Amino acid sequence: MAEFFSPGLMERLGTLWRDLVPQREEPMVEGLQPDLPDSDREIVRAQMKSCLEGKGGDVSARTRAAQLGKAYLSLNAKGKEHFLRLMAEDFDTDHRAVDAAISRLLAAVDPDARDQAERSLRKTLDAPRRKLLTQFNALPNGVKFLVDMRSDLMPLAKKDRHLRGLENDLKYLLRSWFDVGFLELRQITWDSPASILEKIVAYEAVHAIKDWHDLKNRLDSDRRLYAFFHPRMPDEPLIFVQVALLAGLAGNIQELLDIGAPVGDASEANTAIFYSISNAQRGLDGISFGNFLIKKVVQTLSKEFSNLKTFATLSPMPGFRKWLDGYLAEKGDAALLPAEQKQLAAFAKKQGLSGKTGLAGCLQRPDLLEDAALAEVIREPLIRLGALYLALEKRPAREEGGVATAANPVAHFHLTNGARIERLNCGWATVRRTGWSRPMA
Repeated sequence: MAEFFSPGLMERLGTLWRDLVPQREEPMVEGLQPDLPDSDREIVRAQMKSCLEGKGGDVSARTRAAQLGKAYLSLNAKGKEHFLRLMAEDFDTDHRAVDAAISRLLAAVDPDARDQAERSLRKTLDAPRRKLLTQFNALPNGVKFLVDMRSDLMPLAKKDRHLRGLENDLKYLLRSWFDVGFLELRQITWDSPASILEKIVAYEAVHAIKDWHDLKNRLDSDRRLYAFFHPRMPDEPLIFVQVALLAGLAGNIQELLDIGAPVGDASEANTAIFYSISNAQRGLDGISFGNFLIKKVVQTLSKEFSNLKTFATLSPMPGFRKWLDGYLAEKGDAALLPAEQKQLAAFAKKQGLSGKTGLAGCLQRPDLLEDAALAEVIREPLIRLGALYLALEKRPAREEGGVATAANPVAHFHLTNGARIERLNCGWATVRRTGWSRPMA
């Protein structure tokens, strides 16, 4: 959305890092071709080696790292893949040295020798590329640079073990730097800096913010929006949650988002509805902040509003329609209770419907969303099957000895963080607006 344009990372980091590059010297890695062909890769490899050698002290090391970072930002997608592959493969752990260190450890016969062998093994296992990554961390906005680098790396790592190793190294470093103890909780208001508000609009992943009026409605007196920030990324929200303060549970997201609805009295609210939580940084996927954020916001709201007794989420069910289609194809009429089958058959007869009149057939009807009577007939079967999907459908444990978890990713997040399933709402208005990606809440 052009209205909410923010300056790109390339321009911001280029400006911040410019003063780190000596003006009297021609940077070694300047003028690279965007796709980083073989000849340019040799230049980058030499610069990486130079960074690891550490000649000239900290200032020189920062200069070389800044040159390398600017070079990465100047590349296109193919060039970045070549850059990352170079770092992953040429600056990986020395496997022969690891084997030798293991042999020395196994051969150690006394405690002192074993301690020395263990220290040697730990040092050998520390890949040189980790040192390169930590040098970027020392640069202005270097943490954001590494977060975005991991975002570039993650899809590539799925199909290559070397890149997967680099991605794991970077994830390990980011997890240690983004410990929840370092994070700052801020309330976002209409008076927050415009640059932050623009990013909230751009990063909202659950219920798109249409315009400034929509955003202002979500920041009104009966609403709250909180975000986590990191000291090294003070202008970049990491994750944020939107809350509505109401009298009782909400059952319709459209009512919460209606900018024409009257503003409620937050001081009389007894329920806080968490209706959207968005991860703002793709490069921090797999580093969990959501659980801690929700608990911090609950504490904050409880202090501000003593009447709040209930904290609930109003969450979509992505993946439900895909699962439902498969379940109905497998079970056929047996997917419905006898009473549900009779009700559907009676409705079809009364309305003179022809063709497939089972639940699967009804869901395929082009007039479903406009036929209020039909929607009402299938509402209860959908809610029952939705409960089955949330409570009983599991995905296998990710590792041997692990525990199977809820198949629905949203349910998995909330249930593992201590929530319970209170009720299901059949959101036809949401289906009309967004399609079947999130039919229930």
